[in-house]
Amino acid sequence: MKIGELAELSGLTASRIRFYEATGLIKAVERTANGYRDYPPEALTILEIIANAQHAGFSLEQIRHLLPTGQGSWQHDELVEALKRKVAEIEEMQERLNQSRVQLLVAIESIENRPADLNCSDRKEWVLGRLRENGVVPKRKKNSR
Repeated sequence: MKIGELAELSGLTASRIRFYEATGLIKAVERTANGYRDYPPEALTILEIIANAQHAGFSLEQIRHLLPTGQGSWQHDELVEALKRKVAEIEEMQERLNQSRVQLLVAIESIENRPADLNCSDRKEWVLGRLRENGVVPKRKKNSR
């Protein structure tokens, strides 16, 4: 199949496909007599794997190590371990995002409901105090002077 058809079927641009070929993510293909690249049907499968892996957060270098080697043989144990590591990374990221979300919600609530009779500097300290009370901002260490 020609690169235009592969691009249309995969949803990738022809330049992206050429990039993947140039960097060795997909096998370089022979050119026909008229100079067109002629991709085998399995190229679409590999492109879909690459696109899905990138969407899941894998870098191109990580993907390179996950793709089948040689005559299409997968390193199943390595693949499963890489997928498990990515799941663990995603879970850690979700926890960090959830902590950030909580911090922002506490900040919003504290700012919106701060006492109106405080001056600007005191309002800032009041909001930070609320964040500390909720464990969102670390409590200040006491001076040991």
